[in-house]
Amino acid sequence: MAISNPFARKTEVAPPPDIEAAALRSDRFRLEREDEWKRLDAILRRMEGGFMRKMPDEDVLALPTLYRTAASSLAVARETSLDASVIEYLEALVQRAWFQVYGPRTGFIGWLREFLGGGWSRSVREIWLEICIGFAVMVAGAVVGWILSARDTEWYYALVPGQFADSRVPGATREQLLETLGTQENADGLSYFGASLFSNNAQVAILAFALGFAFGIPSLMLLVHNLAVLGAMLWLFSSQGLTTEFAAWLSIHGTTEILAILLSGAAGMHIGRSMAFPGNRSIMAAAATSGRRGAQVMIGVIFMMILAGLLESFGRELIRDTAMRFTVGGGMLLFWLLYFAGLGRRPRIETP
Repeated sequence: MAISNPFARKTEVAPPPDIEAAALRSDRFRLEREDEWKRLDAILRRMEGGFMRKMPDEDVLALPTLYRTAASSLAVARETSLDASVIEYLEALVQRAWFQVYGPRTGFIGWLREFLGGGWSRSVREIWLEICIGFAVMVAGAVVGWILSARDTEWYYALVPGQFADSRVPGATREQLLETLGTQENADGLSYFGASLFSNNAQVAILAFALGFAFGIPSLMLLVHNLAVLGAMLWLFSSQGLTTEFAAWLSIHGTTEILAILLSGAAGMHIGRSMAFPGNRSIMAAAATSGRRGAQVMIGVIFMMILAGLLESFGRELIRDTAMRFTVGGGMLLFWLLYFAGLGRRPRIETP
């Protein structure tokens, strides 16, 4: 449907006085602003035609101002019930200008490049306080799980989910525990255990983030419980002198997977802390800002969980040497630390 041109001359036959006055008011309104509208339209046509790089700097700098002027003119035109053709023209002009000023500049590939090239790491660094708190809580949870299981084996059964406790139970022999780590040729049930572990940790990561709105308390509780499970299992293997073997087996995928859980919990706590202490902002504004940052962290957590699953399968099937397992796990941990510390150091530019 073609949009009528508001600048075209119109002829009327003996209009009533009130209609004539409205037409004069509309013409005066248009004549006072049409130069700016025409300039904005010309700039938009060049941008839509793919000639952005050839545009003069003054036109690029003038675009936001011209957009706001056109939006203001549209508001006035609607309020004063001016000529419908003028309103229709301004609506289309403002919509086109908004897309050029605030709309997305890149497709999925461009977004992914920016996300992996610095956007994700910046968001992670911006929640550093919650990461430190989450790390301390996770260490405490692992220690508590170890101590409780060492004092009373009933705590081990209470902490460790049933699908994990196949032959990994108090009283199991060293050979039985070694078999579950895949250090012997017969490793029946290891695939099921690995899938269960990945599924459990993925659920914990999602819940730790999703429950952050409750001032971060549920996120902290989930981190404590999840690492208490790890502490209990670490006690079990340590009781048979398999601390090194268990740590090596876990490190292949654990350095990525546990870090992903930490980030998801920190993202949830970040939302909760922003809502509890919004500062000069409203609670909704603080929650919106922290929510966008936390969501970006969680998108990265999804990538980490997928990679952890691949590492788990790869390490379980192909790597049986303890030193090599530590090499893979330590290498992944070093990669993540360098990635989050080094990429995206330029300041974040907030969209108005």
